[in-house]
Amino acid sequence: MIGVDEVGRGCLAGPLLVVAARAKSELPLALKDSKLLSRKQREKILDLLSISCEWGEGWVKCSEIDKLGLSKALALGGRRALESLGAKSDDEIILDGKFNYVPKKFRNSQAIIKADNSIPIVSAASIIAKVTRDCYMVELAKRHPLYDFENHVGYGTKAHMLALKRRGALKYVHRLTFAPIANL
Repeated sequence: MIGVDEVGRGCLAGPLLVVAARAKSELPLALKDSKLLSRKQREKILDLLSISCEWGEGWVKCSEIDKLGLSKALALGGRRALESLGAKSDDEIILDGKFNYVPKKFRNSQAIIKADNSIPIVSAASIIAKVTRDCYMVELAKRHPLYDFENHVGYGTKAHMLALKRRGALKYVHRLTFAPIANL
């Protein structure tokens, strides 16, 4: 079974990341949705997952999201993640959410609401995606320290909106077609 989850869908900055994960051995106990874990807990679990899982990453840049729109960007990220993992058309694939965005060639796929909290391999994908993208945003913060990316990781927080109003959007970092940024 392959679990698929994404992170960064609702962000104003940074890429979208879709992760497709498959267990190589027994998964750690008590896996759950990454949003229900602290940063420290997620990072500790990722160390365990690096032993028990293999995964593929499907990164989608802001410029691609702006060009394609969010639904097609998710589909692109899902395709990239599954290809990176080496998924086969007959693999069983479970996605978190209500929208099945993997290519039709994967005939045995389904989206399940809250799968990231009920199906361990989807929880694993959720944690891998969150930790990986958060690390990317921390690195981005080093290049753009005035935007506080290491804290809000691209979401439209009060601090992020204030930075945008003061400094403007960064062309290759922000999603220029998203309403809060387009309206500035």
